[in-house]
Amino acid sequence: MDKKIKILANDGIHNSGKKILLENNFSIYDEKIPQEELINYINKNNIEGLVVRSATKVTEEVIKKTNNLKIIGRAGVGLDNIDLKFAKEKEIHVFNTPLASSQSVAELVFAHIFNTSRMLNQANREMPIHGENNFKKLKKKYSQGIELKNKKLGIIGFGRIGQLVAKIGIGLGMEILAFDKYNNESIISLDFFNQKKIDFNIKTIELELLLKESDFISVHTPKLDKPILGKQEFEIMKNGVIIINSSRGGVIDEDELLKNISTAKISAAGLDVFINEPVPNKKILINEKISTSPHIGASTKEAQKRIGIEIAQNIIKFFK
Repeated sequence: MDKKIKILANDGIHNSGKKILLENNFSIYDEKIPQEELINYINKNNIEGLVVRSATKVTEEVIKKTNNLKIIGRAGVGLDNIDLKFAKEKEIHVFNTPLASSQSVAELVFAHIFNTSRMLNQANREMPIHGENNFKKLKKKYSQGIELKNKKLGIIGFGRIGQLVAKIGIGLGMEILAFDKYNNESIISLDFFNQKKIDFNIKTIELELLLKESDFISVHTPKLDKPILGKQEFEIMKNGVIIINSSRGGVIDEDELLKNISTAKISAAGLDVFINEPVPNKKILINEKISTSPHIGASTKEAQKRIGIEIAQNIIKFFK
């Protein structure tokens, strides 16, 4: 390239990706520009590539009013913060990094599963306050956890992340029930330290059957026009089910979730994503039956390094 192409990484980029781009004659701007100043900044600095996470919204207005934007990279999986339809109309290339963070998200699912199945999220709230004086009482209170072995794990959305969740679940001795509109069957391979491998053939089932049978339900779908788990779906579920959402806020009806937790229809939930990010419903945050994390599914050191590299490789390939 004769000229330096300018890239704005508005939500940051790992040094691994930054290094690759700099070595290939790109200029990297990685200061955080407020949403309301984004259009002016892009035009003023002649930015041709924009990299975002979930915080920055690449709306129709941003795409329409920027002069020289050619590529938008999403450091992560979900693309609901980017107006894909309008970007396509303007012939702006949009890409994400689905491979880089899948393992991290799948592992966080089980962090929440372990948290809720053994009530660790609740115990962690009480131990600092009451542990010194009421240890025996707390021990009795939190001695009704459940094991994962032989439990049924329902996975809604059986793509990359859903299949990795299944892989971990199989390793823990769980039975896998999967639903996916576009995937009828998948081979899940478990690789062992001694170079041995076992394949499991998982056939997807109807959503209603999954809801009826599952002891745990983990959601791995994009955000749609309405929640995937709403009033009707909660009514179908077995009593005492635990629900995990690490996909997108809005795929679960939060009001219905709270209602069903209050009646013990749902025994617990683990949420990494929320409808109103970055200001989640306080009723969700203070509910002792809900294990929460601040949308950190992809936020591991390993995943961020892989995302940075994948972002850089995609940008270089586009401008070659």
